[in-house]
Amino acid sequence: MTTTATTAPVPAARPSDRAPTAPAGDVLDFHLPTELEAHEPPEAAGRPRDDVRLLVSVGTEEPVDTRLGALPSHLRPGDLLVINTSATIPAALDGIRADGEPVAVHLSTPLPDGTWLAEVRRRTDGTTEPYGRTMAGEVVELPGGARLVGRTPWQASTRLTVADLDLPGPVLPYLARWGHPIRYRHVPVPWPIGTYQTVFADRPGSAEMPSASRPFTAEVVTRLVSAGVGIAPVTLHTGVSSLEEHEDPYPERFDVPASTAERVADTRAHGGRVVALGTTAVRALESAVGPDGRPTAASGWTDRVISPEAPPVLVDGLITGWHEPRSSHLRMLEAIAGRPALALAYDRAVAAGYRWHEFGDLHLILPPR
Repeated sequence: MTTTATTAPVPAARPSDRAPTAPAGDVLDFHLPTELEAHEPPEAAGRPRDDVRLLVSVGTEEPVDTRLGALPSHLRPGDLLVINTSATIPAALDGIRADGEPVAVHLSTPLPDGTWLAEVRRRTDGTTEPYGRTMAGEVVELPGGARLVGRTPWQASTRLTVADLDLPGPVLPYLARWGHPIRYRHVPVPWPIGTYQTVFADRPGSAEMPSASRPFTAEVVTRLVSAGVGIAPVTLHTGVSSLEEHEDPYPERFDVPASTAERVADTRAHGGRVVALGTTAVRALESAVGPDGRPTAASGWTDRVISPEAPPVLVDGLITGWHEPRSSHLRMLEAIAGRPALALAYDRAVAAGYRWHEFGDLHLILPPR
Protein backbone atom coordinates (compact mmCIF):
# COMPACT_ATOMS: atom_id res chain seq x y z
CA MET A 1 0.00 0.00 0.00
CA THR A 2 1.51 3.29 -1.09
CA THR A 3 -0.16 6.66 -0.75
CA THR A 4 0.56 9.82 -2.68
CA ALA A 5 1.34 13.27 -1.36
CA THR A 6 -1.23 15.97 -0.85
CA THR A 7 -0.86 19.04 1.30
CA ALA A 8 -3.74 21.25 2.35
CA PRO A 9 -3.29 24.66 3.98
CA VAL A 10 -4.23 24.97 7.63
CA PRO A 11 -5.91 28.16 8.87
CA ALA A 12 -3.67 30.48 10.86
CA ALA A 13 -3.93 30.75 14.62
CA ARG A 14 -3.71 33.99 16.55
CA PRO A 15 -0.65 34.57 18.76
CA SER A 16 -1.17 34.46 22.49
CA ASP A 17 0.76 35.53 25.55
CA ARG A 18 -1.25 33.28 27.86
CA ALA A 19 -0.94 29.71 29.00
CA PRO A 20 -2.98 27.30 26.86
CA THR A 21 -6.31 27.75 28.66
CA ALA A 22 -8.11 28.77 25.49
CA PRO A 23 -7.17 27.60 22.02
CA ALA A 24 -6.78 30.13 19.22
CA GLY A 25 -7.78 29.63 15.62
CA ASP A 26 -7.52 26.06 14.39
CA VAL A 27 -4.50 24.88 16.43
CA LEU A 28 -3.84 25.02 20.17
CA ASP A 29 -1.86 28.19 20.91
CA PHE A 30 0.02 29.10 24.07
CA HIS A 31 3.11 30.83 25.37
CA LEU A 32 6.09 28.52 25.85
CA PRO A 33 8.62 30.06 28.25
CA THR A 34 12.19 29.59 27.06
CA GLU A 35 13.17 28.23 30.48
CA LEU A 36 11.05 25.13 29.75
CA GLU A 37 13.26 24.12 26.83
CA ALA A 38 15.46 21.09 27.49
CA HIS A 39 18.96 21.99 26.30
CA GLU A 40 20.68 18.67 26.94
CA PRO A 41 19.85 15.02 27.68
CA PRO A 42 19.45 13.81 31.28
CA GLU A 43 22.79 11.99 31.00
CA ALA A 44 24.57 15.36 30.89
CA ALA A 45 23.60 15.80 34.55
CA GLY A 46 24.55 12.22 35.47
CA ARG A 47 20.96 10.94 35.34
CA PRO A 48 19.74 7.89 33.39
CA ARG A 49 17.80 8.33 30.16
CA ASP A 50 14.54 7.25 31.76
CA ASP A 51 14.73 9.88 34.52
CA VAL A 52 12.05 12.08 32.95
CA ARG A 53 8.66 13.28 34.08
CA LEU A 54 5.39 11.88 32.73
CA LEU A 55 2.04 13.65 32.73
CA VAL A 56 -0.89 11.23 32.43
CA SER A 57 -4.10 12.51 30.81
CA VAL A 58 -7.20 10.33 30.98
CA GLY A 59 -9.97 12.18 29.19
CA THR A 60 -10.74 15.41 30.99
CA GLU A 61 -9.83 14.06 34.44
CA GLU A 62 -7.27 16.08 36.35
CA PRO A 63 -3.87 15.12 34.86
CA VAL A 64 -1.55 13.01 37.02
CA ASP A 65 2.02 14.21 37.53
CA THR A 66 4.40 11.24 37.75
CA ARG A 67 7.57 9.83 36.20
CA LEU A 68 8.28 7.43 33.35
CA GLY A 69 9.04 4.61 35.78
CA ALA A 70 5.37 4.59 36.79
CA LEU A 71 4.17 3.96 33.22
CA PRO A 72 3.33 0.25 33.75
CA SER A 73 0.83 1.20 36.46
CA HIS A 74 -1.06 3.45 34.02
CA LEU A 75 -1.38 0.79 31.32
CA ARG A 76 -3.29 -2.49 31.62
CA PRO A 77 -2.47 -6.12 30.91
CA GLY A 78 -3.59 -6.72 27.34
CA ASP A 79 -2.71 -3.21 26.13
CA LEU A 80 -0.37 -2.99 23.14
CA LEU A 81 2.45 -0.45 22.82
CA VAL A 82 3.34 0.25 19.18
CA ILE A 83 6.95 1.43 18.81
CA ASN A 84 8.97 2.93 15.94
CA THR A 85 12.14 1.02 15.00
CA SER A 86 13.61 3.80 12.83
CA ALA A 87 17.20 4.79 13.66
CA THR A 88 18.46 8.36 13.35
CA ILE A 89 20.99 9.19 10.66
CA PRO A 90 23.49 12.09 10.87
CA ALA A 91 21.54 14.13 8.31
CA ALA A 92 23.17 17.56 8.81
CA LEU A 93 26.02 18.56 6.51
CA ASP A 94 28.32 21.56 6.25
CA GLY A 95 28.00 23.28 2.90
CA ILE A 96 29.21 26.26 0.89
CA ARG A 97 26.95 28.29 -1.39
CA ALA A 98 28.20 29.52 -4.76
CA ASP A 99 28.85 32.97 -3.27
CA GLY A 100 31.12 31.44 -0.61
CA GLU A 101 28.66 31.65 2.29
CA PRO A 102 28.90 28.72 4.74
CA VAL A 103 25.53 27.03 5.27
CA ALA A 104 24.04 23.98 6.95
CA VAL A 105 22.20 21.43 4.82
CA HIS A 106 19.58 19.29 6.51
CA LEU A 107 18.69 16.26 4.41
CA SER A 108 15.09 15.45 5.20
CA THR A 109 13.51 12.75 3.10
CA PRO A 110 14.47 10.85 -0.04
CA LEU A 111 11.60 10.95 -2.55
CA PRO A 112 10.47 8.03 -4.72
CA ASP A 113 12.03 9.56 -7.87
CA GLY A 114 15.52 9.66 -6.32
CA THR A 115 15.51 13.35 -5.39
CA TRP A 116 15.62 14.62 -1.82
CA LEU A 117 13.72 17.08 0.30
CA ALA A 118 16.32 19.29 1.93
CA GLU A 119 16.51 22.48 3.96
CA VAL A 120 19.45 24.85 3.57
CA ARG A 121 19.92 27.01 6.68
CA ARG A 122 21.94 30.13 7.43
CA ARG A 123 24.67 29.87 10.07
CA THR A 124 24.39 32.50 12.79
CA ASP A 125 25.71 32.86 16.37
CA GLY A 126 26.80 29.25 16.67
CA THR A 127 23.50 27.84 15.46
CA THR A 128 21.39 27.89 12.30
CA GLU A 129 18.19 29.59 11.21
CA PRO A 130 15.89 29.29 8.20
CA TYR A 131 16.50 31.48 5.19
CA GLY A 132 12.75 31.88 4.79
CA ARG A 133 13.05 30.74 1.18
CA THR A 134 14.04 27.64 -0.72
CA MET A 135 17.33 27.12 -2.53
CA ALA A 136 15.71 26.19 -5.85
CA GLY A 137 18.17 26.70 -8.69
CA GLU A 138 21.19 27.01 -6.38
CA VAL A 139 24.19 24.72 -5.96
CA VAL A 140 25.67 23.93 -2.53
CA GLU A 141 29.09 22.28 -2.35
CA LEU A 142 29.28 19.53 0.29
CA PRO A 143 32.21 17.73 1.94
CA GLY A 144 34.04 14.93 0.14
CA GLY A 145 33.37 16.24 -3.35
CA ALA A 146 29.57 16.03 -3.05
CA ARG A 147 27.04 18.70 -3.92
CA LEU A 148 23.36 19.51 -3.65
CA VAL A 149 21.53 21.07 -6.60
CA GLY A 150 18.19 22.71 -5.83
CA ARG A 151 15.36 22.01 -8.25
CA THR A 152 12.06 23.49 -7.13
CA PRO A 153 10.33 24.48 -3.88
CA TRP A 154 8.44 21.68 -2.17
CA GLN A 155 4.79 22.49 -2.87
CA ALA A 156 3.87 25.64 -0.92
CA SER A 157 6.84 25.47 1.48
CA THR A 158 9.15 28.48 1.79
CA ARG A 159 11.88 26.32 3.40
CA LEU A 160 12.11 22.94 1.73
CA THR A 161 13.68 22.35 -1.66
CA VAL A 162 13.38 19.34 -3.94
CA ALA A 163 17.02 18.72 -4.78
CA ASP A 164 19.42 16.38 -6.55
CA LEU A 165 22.10 14.96 -4.28
CA ASP A 166 25.36 14.13 -6.05
CA LEU A 167 27.43 11.89 -3.76
CA PRO A 168 30.64 9.91 -4.25
CA GLY A 169 28.94 6.75 -2.96
CA PRO A 170 25.90 5.40 -1.06
CA VAL A 171 24.18 7.92 1.19
CA LEU A 172 24.46 6.14 4.57
CA PRO A 173 28.25 5.59 4.47
CA TYR A 174 28.66 9.14 3.20
CA LEU A 175 26.64 10.58 6.10
CA ALA A 176 28.49 8.36 8.59
CA ARG A 177 31.72 9.97 7.37
CA TRP A 178 30.67 13.60 6.91
CA GLY A 179 27.31 14.14 8.60
CA HIS A 180 26.28 15.00 12.14
CA PRO A 181 22.93 15.03 13.97
CA ILE A 182 20.50 17.81 13.18
CA ARG A 183 20.14 20.24 16.08
CA TYR A 184 18.54 23.63 16.64
CA ARG A 185 19.19 26.66 18.82
CA HIS A 186 17.74 25.06 21.97
CA VAL A 187 20.61 22.51 21.92
CA PRO A 188 23.73 24.74 22.06
CA VAL A 189 26.27 21.90 22.39
CA PRO A 190 26.66 19.13 19.78
CA TRP A 191 26.02 15.56 20.92
CA PRO A 192 27.17 12.36 19.18
CA ILE A 193 24.77 10.37 17.03
CA GLY A 194 24.37 7.73 19.76
CA THR A 195 22.62 10.35 21.88
CA TYR A 196 19.91 10.45 19.24
CA GLN A 197 19.28 6.71 18.99
CA THR A 198 16.45 4.98 20.83
CA VAL A 199 16.45 1.57 22.47
CA PHE A 200 14.24 0.34 19.60
CA ALA A 201 16.36 1.69 16.71
CA ASP A 202 17.48 -0.88 14.13
CA ARG A 203 16.50 0.52 10.69
CA PRO A 204 18.46 3.68 9.73
CA GLY A 205 16.48 6.39 7.99
CA SER A 206 15.17 9.18 10.24
CA ALA A 207 16.54 12.67 9.69
CA GLU A 208 15.58 13.45 13.28
CA MET A 209 15.09 11.16 16.24
CA PRO A 210 11.67 9.65 16.98
CA SER A 211 12.08 11.44 20.28
CA ALA A 212 9.17 10.07 22.35
CA SER A 213 11.08 6.76 22.48
CA ARG A 214 14.34 8.30 23.67
CA PRO A 215 13.76 8.02 27.45
CA PHE A 216 12.82 4.33 27.18
CA THR A 217 15.44 1.87 28.40
CA ALA A 218 15.65 -1.91 28.46
CA GLU A 219 14.57 -1.75 32.11
CA VAL A 220 11.41 0.20 31.31
CA VAL A 221 10.55 -2.17 28.46
CA THR A 222 11.11 -5.21 30.69
CA ARG A 223 8.78 -3.80 33.33
CA LEU A 224 6.08 -3.14 30.72
CA VAL A 225 6.29 -6.67 29.35
CA SER A 226 6.26 -8.09 32.89
CA ALA A 227 3.06 -6.10 33.52
CA GLY A 228 1.38 -7.77 30.54
CA VAL A 229 1.76 -4.94 28.04
CA GLY A 230 2.59 -6.12 24.51
CA ILE A 231 5.18 -4.47 22.25
CA ALA A 232 4.75 -4.35 18.46
CA PRO A 233 7.01 -2.64 15.90
CA VAL A 234 6.35 -0.32 13.00
CA THR A 235 8.83 1.84 11.10
CA LEU A 236 8.46 5.44 9.99
CA HIS A 237 11.50 7.40 8.86
CA THR A 238 11.01 10.98 9.96
CA GLY A 239 11.94 14.10 8.04
CA VAL A 240 13.04 17.42 9.53
CA SER A 241 10.86 18.65 12.38
CA SER A 242 11.41 22.39 11.98
CA LEU A 243 8.04 22.75 10.31
CA GLU A 244 6.58 26.18 9.75
CA GLU A 245 3.47 27.03 11.74
CA HIS A 246 0.56 24.92 10.47
CA GLU A 247 2.76 23.14 7.92
CA ASP A 248 1.44 19.60 7.62
CA PRO A 249 3.91 16.70 7.59
CA TYR A 250 5.05 15.72 4.10
CA PRO A 251 5.23 12.15 2.79
CA GLU A 252 7.44 9.80 4.79
CA ARG A 253 8.53 6.18 4.32
CA PHE A 254 6.82 3.64 6.55
CA ASP A 255 6.37 -0.06 7.10
CA VAL A 256 3.77 -1.94 9.14
CA PRO A 257 4.50 -5.69 9.16
CA ALA A 258 1.73 -8.27 9.02
CA SER A 259 2.60 -9.48 12.53
CA THR A 260 1.95 -6.00 13.97
CA ALA A 261 -1.31 -5.63 12.05
CA GLU A 262 -2.45 -8.97 13.47
CA ARG A 263 -1.51 -8.00 17.03
CA VAL A 264 -3.36 -4.68 16.73
CA ALA A 265 -6.48 -6.47 15.49
CA ASP A 266 -6.22 -9.07 18.27
CA THR A 267 -5.70 -6.40 20.96
CA ARG A 268 -8.76 -4.48 19.86
CA ALA A 269 -10.84 -7.65 19.57
CA HIS A 270 -10.06 -8.55 23.19
CA GLY A 271 -10.71 -5.12 24.68
CA GLY A 272 -7.12 -3.95 24.98
CA ARG A 273 -5.96 -0.47 24.08
CA VAL A 274 -3.55 0.32 21.27
CA VAL A 275 -1.11 2.96 22.54
CA ALA A 276 1.38 4.47 20.10
CA LEU A 277 4.83 5.51 21.31
CA GLY A 278 5.30 8.76 19.43
CA THR A 279 3.42 10.61 16.72
CA THR A 280 5.51 8.73 14.13
CA ALA A 281 4.08 5.41 15.29
CA VAL A 282 0.58 6.87 15.02
CA ARG A 283 1.17 7.99 11.45
CA ALA A 284 2.61 4.65 10.40
CA LEU A 285 -0.14 2.58 11.96
CA GLU A 286 -2.93 4.81 10.69
CA SER A 287 -1.46 4.45 7.20
CA ALA A 288 -2.13 0.71 7.38
CA VAL A 289 -5.92 0.71 7.61
CA GLY A 290 -7.64 -1.51 5.05
CA PRO A 291 -10.89 -0.69 3.22
CA ASP A 292 -12.77 -2.54 5.97
CA GLY A 293 -11.26 -0.32 8.67
CA ARG A 294 -9.06 -3.12 10.00
CA PRO A 295 -5.25 -3.06 10.27
CA THR A 296 -3.32 -4.56 7.40
CA ALA A 297 0.30 -4.99 6.41
CA ALA A 298 1.43 -1.92 4.47
CA SER A 299 4.59 -0.13 3.40
CA GLY A 300 5.74 2.62 1.08
CA TRP A 301 5.09 6.34 1.33
CA THR A 302 2.35 7.88 3.42
CA ASP A 303 0.77 11.30 3.26
CA ARG A 304 -1.69 10.48 6.07
CA VAL A 305 -2.27 13.51 8.30
CA ILE A 306 -4.19 12.78 11.51
CA SER A 307 -6.40 15.65 12.63
CA PRO A 308 -9.79 16.22 14.25
CA GLU A 309 -11.23 16.16 10.73
CA ALA A 310 -9.44 12.87 9.94
CA PRO A 311 -9.14 11.11 13.33
CA PRO A 312 -7.30 7.85 14.01
CA VAL A 313 -9.02 4.54 13.43
CA LEU A 314 -6.72 2.13 15.26
CA VAL A 315 -4.91 4.16 17.93
CA ASP A 316 -6.57 4.63 21.33
CA GLY A 317 -3.75 6.37 23.21
CA LEU A 318 -0.39 8.04 22.72
CA ILE A 319 2.88 8.64 24.53
CA THR A 320 4.51 11.75 23.15
CA GLY A 321 6.75 14.65 23.98
CA TRP A 322 5.59 18.23 24.40
CA HIS A 323 4.96 20.10 21.16
CA GLU A 324 5.44 23.75 20.33
CA PRO A 325 2.54 26.22 20.03
CA ARG A 326 0.52 25.99 16.79
CA SER A 327 2.46 22.97 15.49
CA SER A 328 0.65 20.50 13.27
CA HIS A 329 1.40 17.71 15.77
CA LEU A 330 -1.08 19.35 18.13
CA ARG A 331 -3.85 18.61 15.63
CA MET A 332 -3.00 14.92 15.90
CA LEU A 333 -3.03 15.13 19.70
CA GLU A 334 -6.38 16.88 19.62
CA ALA A 335 -7.78 14.13 17.40
CA ILE A 336 -6.79 11.56 20.05
CA ALA A 337 -7.40 13.46 23.29
CA GLY A 338 -10.01 16.07 22.35
CA ARG A 339 -9.47 19.83 22.61
CA PRO A 340 -10.60 20.27 26.27
CA ALA A 341 -8.31 17.49 27.54
CA LEU A 342 -5.39 18.73 25.47
CA ALA A 343 -5.75 22.31 26.70
CA LEU A 344 -6.00 21.06 30.30
CA ALA A 345 -2.82 19.01 29.92
CA TYR A 346 -0.82 21.83 28.37
CA ASP A 347 -2.00 24.22 31.07
CA ARG A 348 -0.69 21.78 33.68
CA ALA A 349 2.58 21.10 31.84
CA VAL A 350 3.46 24.79 31.55
CA ALA A 351 2.49 25.53 35.16
CA ALA A 352 4.37 22.49 36.51
CA GLY A 353 7.56 23.19 34.56
CA TYR A 354 7.62 20.22 32.21
CA ARG A 355 10.50 20.25 29.73
CA TRP A 356 10.03 20.58 25.96
CA HIS A 357 11.84 19.25 22.86
CA GLU A 358 13.70 16.03 22.09
CA PHE A 359 15.48 15.78 25.45
CA GLY A 360 12.40 16.72 27.45
CA ASP A 361 9.55 15.07 29.34
CA LEU A 362 6.65 12.91 28.18
CA HIS A 363 2.86 12.98 28.01
CA LEU A 364 0.64 9.89 28.14
CA ILE A 365 -2.79 10.42 26.57
CA LEU A 366 -5.45 7.80 27.31
CA PRO A 367 -9.14 7.67 26.42
CA PRO A 368 -11.78 8.38 29.10
CA ARG A 369 -12.43 5.54 31.50
